[in-house]
Formats: sequence, structure tokens, C-alpha cells
Amino acid sequence: MENKFVYPAILSYEKDDSGYDYFVSIPDFEGFTQGKDVSDAIAMARDYIGNMLMEYEKEGKAFPQSNSTKYDVSENDIETLVDIDLIRFKAQTRNVVVKKTLSIPKYLNELGNEAGINFSQTLTEALREKLGV
Repeated sequence: MENKFVYPAILSYEKDDSGYDYFVSIPDFEGFTQGKDVSDAIAMARDYIGNMLMEYEKEGKAFPQSNSTKYDVSENDIETLVDIDLIRFKAQTRNVVVKKTLSIPKYLNELGNEAGINFSQTLTEALREKLGV
């Protein structure tokens, strides 16, 4: 089974008071989402597609063919493609915690303990930032 997919998405700029200025249509799933800016809109489309693929898989339904639905775009719309690695998406969604043993300088351990720092949370945040996820 293939694990990487690409589906079209249409981003429509619709400034409103909610702060979500982009309405996102995902024709192959007849789905919709929204985003604060273009980057957020694409991320939300990827999240929507990933969740839909997982739902299709759970129900034993065939995944839609990319670009299987015809759609109209207006002059101001952005037509783009959104890719997703389903294995990676599932791993991030499951969020299973694993125990890691590591070494840090003693003085950082002492300072961290005094400051009440959650070392696991700090390491997780640093890894997400470093890996861009």
C-alpha cells in the first residue's frame, strides 16, 4: 500500500473577524477547513486529508483518486497541491510516548530541578522545533 499521497486544495481569501482568512476546499473529499494564513491553511488541509485517509482506512473504504473531482476556481483563489505521508501522520497522531535514557551536565540537572522544569516536555519541544514538526 502506498503511503504518500497528493490531493488538490483550493484556498479562498475571505477576510473576516474570526482571524481565519483562508477558506480551504478539498474537492476529492468534499471537505472544507480554514487557516489563518496560506501556510496555516495548507497545514490544516494536510491535517484534514490525513484524518480522512485514516477514517477511510478504518472503514475499509478505497481512498479517493487524486484530482478525481472537478471544481471551479475563481480568479482570486489559489489552487495548490497538498502532500501527506500517511505513516508519518499516523505516528504524529498516535503520540505514543517512549522512554529515553540520556545524559546532561549535572549543573543543568540541578538548575532544572530547582526551576521546576519538566525535562521530558522541554526535550519534546526542542525536538519538535529542531525537526520542524
